[in-house]
Amino acid sequence: MNSFRVYPFWPYRRVAMHTGPTVFKQLLHHLPRYEFNRCVQRYRGEYWAKTFSTYDQFLCLAYAQMAGRESLRDIETCLNSHQEKLYHIGFRGDVSRTTLADANERRDWRIFQDFGQVLIGIAQSLYKNDAIAIELKQPLYAFDSTTIDLCLSLFPWAEFRKTKAAVKMHTLIDLRGPIPTWVTITTGKVHDVKMLDQLPVEKDAIYAMDRGYVDYARLYGIHQQGAFFVVRAKDNLKCKRLYSSPKNKEAGVRADQVITLVTQKSKNGYPERLRRVSFVDKERNKRLVFLTNNFEVPAETVAAIYKQRWQVELFFKWIKQHLRIKSFIGTSVNAVKSQIWVALCIYLLVAITKKKLDVQCSLYTFLQILEVNLFEKKPILSVVTEALRRKNNTDDEIQLNLFSY
Repeated sequence: MNSFRVYPFWPYRRVAMHTGPTVFKQLLHHLPRYEFNRCVQRYRGEYWAKTFSTYDQFLCLAYAQMAGRESLRDIETCLNSHQEKLYHIGFRGDVSRTTLADANERRDWRIFQDFGQVLIGIAQSLYKNDAIAIELKQPLYAFDSTTIDLCLSLFPWAEFRKTKAAVKMHTLIDLRGPIPTWVTITTGKVHDVKMLDQLPVEKDAIYAMDRGYVDYARLYGIHQQGAFFVVRAKDNLKCKRLYSSPKNKEAGVRADQVITLVTQKSKNGYPERLRRVSFVDKERNKRLVFLTNNFEVPAETVAAIYKQRWQVELFFKWIKQHLRIKSFIGTSVNAVKSQIWVALCIYLLVAITKKKLDVQCSLYTFLQILEVNLFEKKPILSVVTEALRRKNNTDDEIQLNLFSY
């Protein structure tokens, strides 16, 4: 009788199946839904729409920002391809491009602005004890604007130049984070310096600005409110030196002077003394002159404060590249402002999530990781850890390849 040996099946490795919430849903878990509903009620956001709620609209725009979708058709196609996941994320209405377009045109953009202010308050409270690159006791802010170019034929309301349309996003950044704390959107024609009239000024805080904001009457207004400013002086500055302080040449300081303005218009605008600091940036081999009403901090600290302005430039660069505010999915004032404010809400929501989960990477790296893992069913911390490990392994391989030649 023939005997047969029975061979066991080749052992297989079990693959862990992740059945938890998606990364997108975990991110939305940190969204204060009660406050969102209050903003909706304030502007009667649900008055005209029964099937496509304000929250549905927010989710569509938030998905478009995070996933890089740049047209209504693109948003509709991509969301419908994830149909089985939409209900669990929070969608309760049908997703169609016509419905979304109608909501962007008609639903008040101030809903998203007010909700953005709620998120700003939460983010500021979480980051208020964070250190910045320089030692200061006072809060430090950077104020600047960025211009978003538009097509004149599609956006005729956005006046800028004869052949060009644009909007400006005037932004105050709290450098502990960095967190946008105040944003206003105007047409491109509005001059930056006029926004100083609307800027919310915090007593004892320091505001770093470029020379486009040199208006002595408006700077004196900041001084009278008990705050400090550091601005780069214009080339045509005319002043009288009262006395000079010892300068630290090794730190790049070339002059530290107390001055008064000499032209009648300037003196009428700012009748008190100012501090003039001349500094050589050794990295760029460039001489810079700063004006400030702070007479207490060292001259090299004045230069370091101004240097922190690069963070607001980085914020503008990032939000344009990664949160899609260069391509708009509506052409009205309401649609454009809605999209910009939802983009800011997403940035703030990511900042809040990062702090609450104690994610150990930069805010910009964290946002980038989330973008490519929106529908992964893994804990956010696991996704970030794996992404950073892959990046480190890639960096190590590049380093080894460099040494192999």
